[in-house]
Amino acid sequence: MLIAYLALSLTWGSSFFFIKISVEGMSPGQLVLGRLVLGALTLNLILLVTGRRWPAEPRLIGHLAVVAFLLCVLPLLLFAWAGQSIPSGLSSIYNATTPLMTMVIGLAMIPQERMNAMRSSGVVVGALGITVVLAPWDLVGSLSELSGTGPAQFACLVGTASYGLAFTYLRRNVSGRHNHDAVAIAAVQVALAAGMMLVVSPLFVASPTQLRPRTILSVLVLGILASGIAYIWNTFIVERWGATLASTVTYISPLVGILLGILVLGEHITWNQPTGALIVVLGILLSQGVIGTARQKDPKEGEVNDGQPTGHQEAGNLVDQSDRGGDG
Repeated sequence: MLIAYLALSLTWGSSFFFIKISVEGMSPGQLVLGRLVLGALTLNLILLVTGRRWPAEPRLIGHLAVVAFLLCVLPLLLFAWAGQSIPSGLSSIYNATTPLMTMVIGLAMIPQERMNAMRSSGVVVGALGITVVLAPWDLVGSLSELSGTGPAQFACLVGTASYGLAFTYLRRNVSGRHNHDAVAIAAVQVALAAGMMLVVSPLFVASPTQLRPRTILSVLVLGILASGIAYIWNTFIVERWGATLASTVTYISPLVGILLGILVLGEHITWNQPTGALIVVLGILLSQGVIGTARQKDPKEGEVNDGQPTGHQEAGNLVDQSDRGGDG
């Protein structure tokens, strides 16, 4: 599970770096279309090679269509559009609010997935840490440059709310309600998202492009990994950990982006980055119950962590199936 979490963090964290390169040669709509089509092809090729089949239940496919729109189509388009007019650092700050959005939405939609005080504080501590890392005070000197970017910033908030709703909807309506593993679920989800983008592609597909080798490479990475295999890991983590804890992957992602900037682009490290990173790690350890909580035993339900059922109890048959391909 930890391997899947770290792999997802690394993949989605590096996506900001590759998005920046990709939009040099194509429009946001073309990028989202390209990465979703590549992701769908990758996941369905895995299905074909491993002998898995598409789910045939209409109800399940309907739920996955909702997840596809909320998790893949809408936020990717909103962040790509907003990134044309606001700094990437500001976009990262908004993106890092996803766990808080998920926690609020989850409390409203999934009463049984309640967060105790310690785990809730972990989510808040993680948010504080990522704020320190991203140093929003650096934006104060450029407030004049942000004039007129209200719609773009609002788009980022809608995007994070969409992520939060998607995590919660996936947990409530998909996890534990079928006998398919994470690979099959992710393949259907991304394929449906790619189909949605293909429907509206006449609106932007004819826009001019400049497909340099590094642009093509970036789109391949975003498609195969960030919009393909990464969704297997994401589905698996949501099934096991729940919506809010799974969404804390967005705390790690900006750290990966900063590290890439230092190693690849030669950017300099500042005091707030390692300090904030340590706070983020502390928040994640708190939210996962690694520190600050004790494991309890409930005579009726079996082993319980902080009053919440374990993954085997909540996910039912899905847990047995997801072990076959969920950890990437």
